[in-house]
Amino acid sequence: MTRREIREHIFLMLFRKDFHNSQDLLEQVEIYLSQLEEATIEERAYLDKRFSAILEKLTEIDKMLSTSASSWTLDRMGKVELTVLRLAVYEMHFDEDIPVKVAINEAVELAKGFGGDETPGFVNGVLAKLT
Repeated sequence: MTRREIREHIFLMLFRKDFHNSQDLLEQVEIYLSQLEEATIEERAYLDKRFSAILEKLTEIDKMLSTSASSWTLDRMGKVELTVLRLAVYEMHFDEDIPVKVAINEAVELAKGFGGDETPGFVNGVLAKLT
């Protein structure tokens, strides 16, 4: 599995966050991981570990986003935008293996694939304030 595919799976797992309570979210993620037929056991374990690491930092990540997206509250952001931003902020600030420029570029690519026409520009603008 490529880094881009891993990032996309993490995005899809994290997207469920705002639609389920904590217990249901864990069940949903387990179901999602069990359906990844092309993934090895090690890859599934890595996805689960990375997802959990992001959830652990979510309060910090959301505080950073709240300050950088000055005229937008997190509740007002679209779920795709919020999820892409959460993943990118985690990569930028908590993952030493991913350069900031790569995290921003990959976030914009995710935004292009899953968001609307204005999503990539919005994501890029918010992340630029966090560098």
